[in-house]
Amino acid sequence: MTKRKLERFAENETFKHFFQPNYQQLAEGFALKGKWNKEFFKNKNPIVLELGCGKGEFTVGLAQRYPDKNFIGMDIKGARIWRGAKTVQQENMKNVAFVRTRIQLIDHFFNASEVDEIWITFPDPQPQKPRTKKRLTSPEFLNRYRVICNRNCIVHLKTDNTTFFDFTLEVIKEQNLPLLYHTCDVDKNPGGDDVVSIQTHYEMLFREQGEKIKYLKFGLNVQSV
Repeated sequence: MTKRKLERFAENETFKHFFQPNYQQLAEGFALKGKWNKEFFKNKNPIVLELGCGKGEFTVGLAQRYPDKNFIGMDIKGARIWRGAKTVQQENMKNVAFVRTRIQLIDHFFNASEVDEIWITFPDPQPQKPRTKKRLTSPEFLNRYRVICNRNCIVHLKTDNTTFFDFTLEVIKEQNLPLLYHTCDVDKNPGGDDVVSIQTHYEMLFREQGEKIKYLKFGLNVQSV
């Protein structure tokens, strides 16, 4: 492990808005589960997640644009999250948190109906067919999201990968979910200012390679609890 990564890991530990509980702590119960708004954000604003947030540019960009919402970026790569967490500290932002964890464990962090909206931005497309269950829009992951989302929750996906995009459309169709918008090229049909005006590090790389950016959003049809 490089010195730079070690320094970033150490600095992450100093951020009050950065959480990385170990398995034992999760087994005992994550302290903010069901209490994010009351004990961390200290308001009643909607909670928006970015899953696979990378360096956190999208989470931070949305939080700057929407001070009346609370944003939580989640990723397993602590050295990447550091960049977004550092920006939040430097700008003294109060509506952002970051969690270092595997998305498979998402239900350990939130209670039923605690989440209002989800963004999935340029995730690993898991191109090998046997690994489709690990795609963040697979039925297995959608079931995890349903556990924590309220009945009106919307899921957004941005990706450069056509296979992943088409796979998600097929899942939406198979599960009879409401497809609210989709486009194979956000530059021609953006579907909202947030979709094109906030770009992640990976989006910029894909654009430099000539890839078209795809976007869709759909409802989870969460049953009331």
